[in-house]
Amino acid sequence: MASFVTDNGVDSAIYTIVNKDSKRPAPAVRRRPGVGFRGGVRDPGPVGTRAPRRAAAPRPKRQRRSAEEAHEQILDAADRRLAESGPSGIRLQEIAADVGVSHPTVLHHFGSREGLVQAVVQRALAGLQGEVVRVVSERAIDAGEGAELVRLVAATLGDRGHARLMAWLSLEGRTPKDAPELLRGLAGAMHARRAVETGLDVPAEDTLFMVLLVSLALFGEGVLGEAMRRSAGLEGDAGAQARFHGWLARLIEQHLHSPGLVGTTADAKVARGRGRRKG
Repeated sequence: MASFVTDNGVDSAIYTIVNKDSKRPAPAVRRRPGVGFRGGVRDPGPVGTRAPRRAAAPRPKRQRRSAEEAHEQILDAADRRLAESGPSGIRLQEIAADVGVSHPTVLHHFGSREGLVQAVVQRALAGLQGEVVRVVSERAIDAGEGAELVRLVAATLGDRGHARLMAWLSLEGRTPKDAPELLRGLAGAMHARRAVETGLDVPAEDTLFMVLLVSLALFGEGVLGEAMRRSAGLEGDAGAQARFHGWLARLIEQHLHSPGLVGTTADAKVARGRGRRKG
């Protein structure tokens, strides 16, 4: 009688019964786990076997750090994300992963994404104020100083993306806090230097307006600089931005060495008095 094999689990027993008169040994069973059928159901393989697990991605090692260190490192990571991807790049979970802390830790320090964004802007403005006041205090008012000031402000607002971040906050109705009054402090330091170097009786408001004009120009460049240069027919001109900054620096130098456009201090006081009476 011919031999046959039916099921992986019982083939040896059936072979023995059907071929009991045969002297040939039962055939060896060869099968792979999970292959074959038992009673119409797919054979899962030997009991206790499991598919190997995929190794989990390594997590950043947690480091021991003080609260102040963690605070600054989170701000540094947010700054990097901002420079790389703009305001949309500030995501709490990704920043937490960059630093090697948990998401709740970021919330503990800043309360929310908005709180982190506010802190990023405030730190940038405070750092910018310190650098600008240092330049104004240590150097003469010339095109070289003007170029340095323009470079500092343009780098913070444009290259590092803080102008876009401030614009986003403003459009959301959350104007960034400016406790140190950056522009007022800068104008005061610059006006004191202007008075010493020129000896002119120029109203402080004239210097303030120059600082305000330059700040608005560089803020607008940080948000829409590329689009505005394209509108001006300068698309593809790699040197246009540097030339504009140089022109702006010379404008600062020439204006600060002039009697200004506001008028004398007495005239400015009279004009302000008239404005109050009209109000």
